[in-house]
Amino acid sequence: MPKNSKVTQREHSSEHVTESVADLLAHQEPVDYKRSVLNVTGETWDKQKEGDEDLDAENRPAWNSKLQYILAQIGYSVGLGNVWRFPYLCQKNGGGAYLVPYLVLLIIIGLPLFFLELAVGQRIRRGSIGVWNYICPRLGGIGYASCLVCFFVGLYYNVIIGWSIFYFFKSFQYPLPWSECPIVKNGSVAVVETECERSSATTYFWYRETLDISNSISESGGLNWKMTLCLLVAWSLVGLAMIKGIQSSGKVMYFSSLFPYLVLVCFLVRGLLLRGAVDGIMHMFTPKLDKMLDPQVWREAATQVFFALGLGFGGVIAFSSYNKQDNNCHFDATLVSFINFFTSVLATLVVFAVLGFKANIMNEKCVVENAEKILGYLNTNVLSHDLIPPHVNFSHLTAKDYNEMYRVIMTVKEGHFKELGLDACLLEDELNKSVQGTGLAFIAFTEAMTHFPASPFWSVMFFLMLINLGLGSMIGTMSGITTPIIDTFKVRKEVFTVGCCIFAFLVGLIFVQRSGNYFVTMFDDYSATLPLTVVVILENIAVAWIYGTKKFMQELTEMLGFRPYQFYYYAWKYVSPICMAVLMTASIIQLGVSPPGYSAWIREEAAEKFLFYPTWAMAILISLIILASLPLPLVFILRQFHLVSDGSNALSVTYKKGRMMKDISNLEDNDETRFILSKVPSETPSPMPTHRSYLGPGSNSPMEMSSAPNGRYGSGYLLASTPESEL
Repeated sequence: MPKNSKVTQREHSSEHVTESVADLLAHQEPVDYKRSVLNVTGETWDKQKEGDEDLDAENRPAWNSKLQYILAQIGYSVGLGNVWRFPYLCQKNGGGAYLVPYLVLLIIIGLPLFFLELAVGQRIRRGSIGVWNYICPRLGGIGYASCLVCFFVGLYYNVIIGWSIFYFFKSFQYPLPWSECPIVKNGSVAVVETECERSSATTYFWYRETLDISNSISESGGLNWKMTLCLLVAWSLVGLAMIKGIQSSGKVMYFSSLFPYLVLVCFLVRGLLLRGAVDGIMHMFTPKLDKMLDPQVWREAATQVFFALGLGFGGVIAFSSYNKQDNNCHFDATLVSFINFFTSVLATLVVFAVLGFKANIMNEKCVVENAEKILGYLNTNVLSHDLIPPHVNFSHLTAKDYNEMYRVIMTVKEGHFKELGLDACLLEDELNKSVQGTGLAFIAFTEAMTHFPASPFWSVMFFLMLINLGLGSMIGTMSGITTPIIDTFKVRKEVFTVGCCIFAFLVGLIFVQRSGNYFVTMFDDYSATLPLTVVVILENIAVAWIYGTKKFMQELTEMLGFRPYQFYYYAWKYVSPICMAVLMTASIIQLGVSPPGYSAWIREEAAEKFLFYPTWAMAILISLIILASLPLPLVFILRQFHLVSDGSNALSVTYKKGRMMKDISNLEDNDETRFILSKVPSETPSPMPTHRSYLGPGSNSPMEMSSAPNGRYGSGYLLASTPESEL
């Protein structure tokens, strides 16, 4: 025994012995139980198998640098929602006042749960399936549910990347193809395409040239070959980025995570130089404080926080599982959470600077069109020249002059004013037109860019940014599938990644038929929201109430080298579960209240129309929710009634290559001897042991030794497999 050990130092001491069992074991020579008298199972020692297990544990891929890991987490969490969802919610829910509930919920829900996922991934060093099998085998369905949700989301998310790829290649021409309506020949007469004339050039290009959309979800219309090719390119990019795991995806993240910030800053500088940009920003951040009392605002803020950080998908756990165990994941959680928040604010500034410019352009167009109407009424004596203020000059008519003239005419012609068909042309009305999602990116923003000088350059930059934002999130989403499956079933990384991408492409063909956009809407609205909320609630319960918050905090203390703030204890134990339960209840109510339907583009009317889902589509919708949630009760039942083994019914000890690993699934909350002994924390998926006092031979051991259920082990130890071999 080493001379400097506590036991040696106290051999000649008269002090009362308070040496822990963990300290005693830590100084023993390593024993291989399969080759020693400890092997009471009759198992034969398989040197090759043991060597493979050791290599799997010790040679797990790792990030090349801390920067690469942080960029990967940022690239995953900062996605398309930051650009086209957050600005819409901010405008809809009170402008600057919306930032208050969002920031509050980010701190009390987002940050603690994000930290929790980072910590369990780094602590156990496995994907989502392995992590939740280890923490609570009966809730092992959490990992499988996460994989299914990742698959559903990845299916339609990559379609959006495909759309961006199509617009990206279309941007290399001047003028931009969506800047003007196409001219069609009707015999010897050239006329503007009717559908485009009744809507707008950008709207027509989106619905007809890009999607070639059908009138309803029931009209398939066959595959759109242009979008099929773009989807193939999108899945090829994802496959190439993922094929070598983090060795390949980590390098991609240097560009895909940083390039969007370069584009956003360029757009912000350019946007602020545009006429009317300040109007958009002032409109955006003018707080409507009464909105803060609306429960709907808080529900939407909580949902946005939830999805912005990628909670429940398994991507956060997968990325953190490649870290060393002494990595400061608390710092990572705080940094990534607030970078995500400030990115959303930056994107909001950019969007409303550009939309403010667009609103001024559209308002001027409105003034010109209505001024021509007034001139026509003056020339036909429908209106008297006396109604026009003397200082108004129709050659240089300003919005202020038009509004003054409009009010005078409305007052004098009160009884017949509606027949004149004049519009108010208020800038505020243009700014209040809420757009989000594809409507913002592919219609409103593209229309604004047509008025930019050097518009093709800005269009190329914008859609390349969308591709990179989507690619970063897709890498994280796919990691939420590949990492747990590879860890659990030991399949070849390259083969599984390629097979997964090919299968996803084939299934994703449903989204590139002419009615595909309606399926994207269905999957976006229903495939993830409710199942993921349930998943995160169960994650929180598994760690805080089943595994034990005190125990988890102690392990974090030993893993990080400092004790996390007591705030996290109460957040995990009480605040987060209650808030998530309220959010789940509100989401269920919202699903019940909101009619299950979609906005369809009607070609003949050149307008959107809300339609209800047909019966077969409702069946698909319900099946998505059930299928994504099915692993949760299924795995619980199978393991509760011992239909499959979970290896959690007793303490197992394995002596292997100088370290002792313990599986302590069912120990009491006050038993802190469950931790794994290791000289180098990064070697194993378990931290160092805690120290409990050894009270002498006559007292009770802090570890309760119970007989095994099958009665084979007199010592009460079950020589079961280690966490590595279980996963």
